[in-house]
Amino acid sequence: MKHIVVLTGAGISAESGLKTFRDSDGLWEGYNIEDVATPQAWQRNPQLVQDFYNARRKNVLEATPNPAHYALVELEKKYKVTIITQNIDDLHERAGSSTVMHLHGIITRAQSSLNPNLTYPINGWELKMGEKCELGSQLRANVVWFGEDVPLISKAAGVCSTADMFILIGSSLAVYPAAGLINYVPLGALKYIVDPKIPHVGHIDNLLKIEEVATVGVVGIVDNLLKIE
Repeated sequence: MKHIVVLTGAGISAESGLKTFRDSDGLWEGYNIEDVATPQAWQRNPQLVQDFYNARRKNVLEATPNPAHYALVELEKKYKVTIITQNIDDLHERAGSSTVMHLHGIITRAQSSLNPNLTYPINGWELKMGEKCELGSQLRANVVWFGEDVPLISKAAGVCSTADMFILIGSSLAVYPAAGLINYVPLGALKYIVDPKIPHVGHIDNLLKIEEVATVGVVGIVDNLLKIE
């Protein structure tokens, strides 16, 4: 069974009503990244950061998977599929994908402020100040902030190195180290990029560029792949 590795970014969730991570003005939902998505922001104003992620979590829980998410599930009928996502939402899981790796964490879980390996489910959308982990530290969103390590990046690179086919969906390739994962895909593997604005990737062999939104481009790719004998 051929192995398809899919790397998804904010573009695939945009059509479910979730705003892309960083708007053209550099803001995320009207906030400077430095004020809500760094360890320093948490130290300065933990209540602001907590409120910000509570609002994002509420948005995620109100959103639903779109045809691009469901199309990737269909691929599992014929291929081994591993999804590596830069997104912190759980739309891939809710659509039914069986193997999803969250490079930047998942907003529907909480984590210890002292030990990022201690994570917990969240009941509903709100994580309150005063809710603590077993070590006695305040719980925060289980997301990787700027300036923090991306613990799964080595594992993700290893997965990419085993790909027979690679599909990049809805990512501007602006956030490293995730943006470098395409370079680990074997030379002979067929590679697709699906995005209304194709990012610059340098010289990549066997590359097909599909300048469409995810719900159009991904559904088209999947339809074609399922027809191949």
